[in-house]
Amino acid sequence: MQLNDKTIIITGGCQGLGRAMAEYLAAKGARLALVDLSPEKLDAAVAACRAAGGEARAYLCNIANEEQVMQMVDQVAKDFGAINGLVNNAGILRDGLTVKVKDGELSTLSLAQWQAVIDVNLTGVFLCTREVAAKMIELGNRGAIVNISSISRAGNMGQANYSAAKAGVAADTVVWAKELARYGIRVAAIAPGFIETEMTASMRPEALDKMTAGIPLKRMGKPAEIAHAATFIFENDYFTGRILELDGGLRL
Repeated sequence: MQLNDKTIIITGGCQGLGRAMAEYLAAKGARLALVDLSPEKLDAAVAACRAAGGEARAYLCNIANEEQVMQMVDQVAKDFGAINGLVNNAGILRDGLTVKVKDGELSTLSLAQWQAVIDVNLTGVFLCTREVAAKMIELGNRGAIVNISSISRAGNMGQANYSAAKAGVAADTVVWAKELARYGIRVAAIAPGFIETEMTASMRPEALDKMTAGIPLKRMGKPAEIAHAATFIFENDYFTGRILELDGGLRL
């Protein structure tokens, strides 16, 4: 798919990987619908995309809310007249050991911590994929959906909720690729390892050094490298039902 003048929705589009992908795609001439919960950061991301050469608009939406997702997708279709792609990027962390004993005190991962991550990182991906795919079929638009999974889908200590959600996203990527191919919609995923984002920048230097030392390439990935991978998926019309692993050779 050629990206010039194609409309792509990016969830979690106001910062981090979402904004990096948005700016990268904008430079290709794509029209971006950026979805997030921060009006100020969304406005800044929209301005950056326009400066990069693409059209962009902001949409406030909680992707874990079915009604909000339905309204957002309808509005994007009305505003742009088409939907050609989706990047399911929005996600949250609520890390913690399932069961932990410290100084003789036992604590557990709360149901609220579990559910919050599942609601956004898995149910939100389902809702956005369902509504965007339905709208693309309704409008007769072909295109692609890119899901952001994670290296943690293989199981990462302290991330029972996040690992379960990202494994679910990887599995459903294959399911949806098979289901939607007949409508000209491809579905694929990216599984990033450790990437230079606001989250990793806030880590202690010694923790960052230890983490980086375990990566064969001895560095974290850059947001632009994830954006390049997303662009490859959109542009390569024979790529579907697969997960690109971008982790510098690291395997959990």
